[in-house]
Amino acid sequence: MKKSRFTEEQIIAILREQEAGVATAEVCRKHGVSSATFYKWKAKFGGLDVSEARRLKGLEDENGRLKRMLADAMLDNAALKDLLGKKW
Repeated sequence: MKKSRFTEEQIIAILREQEAGVATAEVCRKHGVSSATFYKWKAKFGGLDVSEARRLKGLEDENGRLKRMLADAMLDNAALKDLLGKKW
C-alpha cells in the first residue's frame, strides 16, 4: 500500500483547520489534496486526537500482522490435513 505524504498529526491539523471555519476547498488547495481525500480523512480521523490516531494506527498494524499469522496457520493446517489424508 502506498505510504501517505502526511502523518496522522498533519492530517488532524488539516481537519482542525477546516473545522475552525476555513472553506474546505481552500484547505484542500492550500495543502495540495483532493476533496475526496479530505473527506476520506474526515471519515477516518474526524473527532480523533493525535494520541487516539496513533493508537488507531498501532491497532491497525497489529490487526494486519495477526491476520497474516492466522492465514499462515490455516495454510499450514490445510497442508497437514492433505498430507495426513493421503493413503501411503
